[in-house]
Amino acid sequence: MGLSMRIPYTHVLAAPTIIPGRATTLSGALETLHEFLVAPSSSSSSSSSSSGARPSTAILTGAGISVASGLTDYRGTRGTYRINKTFRPTYHHEFLQSHEARKRYWARSFVGWTTLTKAKPNATHLAIKHLHDLGLVQSVITQNVDSLHSRAHPSLPTLELHGYLRASVCASCHEELPRDELQNELARLNPAWAVFLQDILASGALDTDDPDRRRAKGVETNPDGDVDLPGAPYTTFRYPACPKCLANPPITASGDRAIVEVDSDGALVATSTAGILKPAVVLFGASIHPSVKAAAEKVIDNADRLLVLGTSLATYSAWRLAKQAKDQKKPIAIVNLGGVRGEDALFADIDPNQTGSLGARVEMSTDELLPALVERLQRTSSAQTAHEAPNHTTGVHGASAF
Repeated sequence: MGLSMRIPYTHVLAAPTIIPGRATTLSGALETLHEFLVAPSSSSSSSSSSSGARPSTAILTGAGISVASGLTDYRGTRGTYRINKTFRPTYHHEFLQSHEARKRYWARSFVGWTTLTKAKPNATHLAIKHLHDLGLVQSVITQNVDSLHSRAHPSLPTLELHGYLRASVCASCHEELPRDELQNELARLNPAWAVFLQDILASGALDTDDPDRRRAKGVETNPDGDVDLPGAPYTTFRYPACPKCLANPPITASGDRAIVEVDSDGALVATSTAGILKPAVVLFGASIHPSVKAAAEKVIDNADRLLVLGTSLATYSAWRLAKQAKDQKKPIAIVNLGGVRGEDALFADIDPNQTGSLGARVEMSTDELLPALVERLQRTSSAQTAHEAPNHTTGVHGASAF
């Protein structure tokens, strides 16, 4: 069975204890994380320790690292759970069972898609690429569904734990449809909404990162491309059927052919029993596919240590990976603004006198910290390379000896 995407904590988590104490300053945090990344592995089962290669770090990221790209997170200082107490995510079961829930989801996604398409990888994403180039990071697991990792570092493997918004997928045949194509279909089926979207874009309501300014313009932005328009007529919104199931309705478990019907414009009608397009993400209450769960566990197994960036680990699917690393006695470093679920247990037995090699807890912005860390590591690497370079000159006549 897959791993259920449980409903996360929504309350504010306790403030962290910074580890080690010097990591309260930028220079101290840089020294700490530098040591964390380059310290030899103490694991006897580590492939890098036995081969002499540089330690391998797995990175686990969350919504906090995409805030600098203009996207909303859940529990940051301006996160949805902080400023929008009435926010309720769409649940898997209600999406599949309710035509009205799907109308509401796709209407809000239709408006929010423009924000996602404009988002670009930020300094944190690019720093992760550079850490890979330095040979320090071999894999990334992300909870994010914005595809910014794959755009920033396509050569660095990224496991998308909760799926991705760049496509929709049929709940019946599992055929994917690019989200850009779906957006065009949604605009065609909802011309009044398309005009409404252009008006919102012209107002600049989606251009500001300030939630108060957005709210003043009648817009509430949430994570994962969701934009709430209080009072909007969601019941009027229409969405298409899966093209493959519309052309050839699938056979149900009972042996009957499923019903896939559309109106004269091509919008799916409520009586349909198949051909429902959903975002290619793991909605709350759904299960992560067993293959994805196994792949994430393998990433942790193969790493010497785990670096957690921009996440409170409030979802069980992410927290359990940190717990797995802890159970395997692998060093863990967390960089996150605000508290992290169960972090006391993750650092409970760390030597208070260690300076980073055994673990670290830093409360700073990743888009400030990681680029500076990369610069420091690059300087160290260049100096080490220069020091180790062979001297090809002779001292007698000054001639080169090859």
